[in-house]
Amino acid sequence: MKKKLILASAIATALVSQLSIADTISSPKKQNAQLPTFDILTARVTSKGNIATFEMEVVGKAGSKVAKRRPGAGAAGAEAHAYVWPTSIDSYHAGFDKKQGILAIVAATHPDFDDTPLFDESGDNNYDNDGGVWHTHWVVLSPEERCGPGALAVKDIPEGATPRLPVTWPGLPILLDSPGYDPIVDGQSVTIRVPFPDKTIVQNASFDGVTAALRVNANVHAPLFCVTNVFDVASGDLSLPGKITEL
Repeated sequence: MKKKLILASAIATALVSQLSIADTISSPKKQNAQLPTFDILTARVTSKGNIATFEMEVVGKAGSKVAKRRPGAGAAGAEAHAYVWPTSIDSYHAGFDKKQGILAIVAATHPDFDDTPLFDESGDNNYDNDGGVWHTHWVVLSPEERCGPGALAVKDIPEGATPRLPVTWPGLPILLDSPGYDPIVDGQSVTIRVPFPDKTIVQNASFDGVTAALRVNANVHAPLFCVTNVFDVASGDLSLPGKITEL
């Protein structure tokens, strides 16, 4: 009987241990050996109260490769590099209309164009252009064959449309927000702490981890902002297997 109890206890401990790491997706090392700064080791999301913490660990030094600056070139053809956490959270909770696509939080650089907010939550514009340093966006991603077979893009706002948009929307005709959260890029990790109005928004939500390059259309026209190169996907298939768990 004692042995059975010990075995049952060991099984229970193992199950608890498995549950405790459900917030982490492990990715095989050297999925992108040429770009270790974008080669994902783990993607993790946890919550405490109404604050969700998005974390990504990579093989190399995080943030060591940024999008190239093209002096005087402007937005047309501009590149961005990004650490991305696609989620199952409804786009409505980031200030957009409901069910618009895949809502993702992003740490990005794009030195050739400015996407700071038109206004902050007080109604003033107190932001500086931070395109050349790592900064944060909410984006809504959707399939866009004009970007290439099976490609994704930041969802366009059709001309004349008046969708629901966040206060800190930067004025670009795409479903993108510049909420002003400061990413922490340190060593091998990138971390973003995101406040939500209600902790139930993230309860049992799922996520994935992606590193990618994006490019503005050379004509600065729909599709405006395409995902042009996926460096790594934590799950391997963008299935959002991670679960946001409460600490």
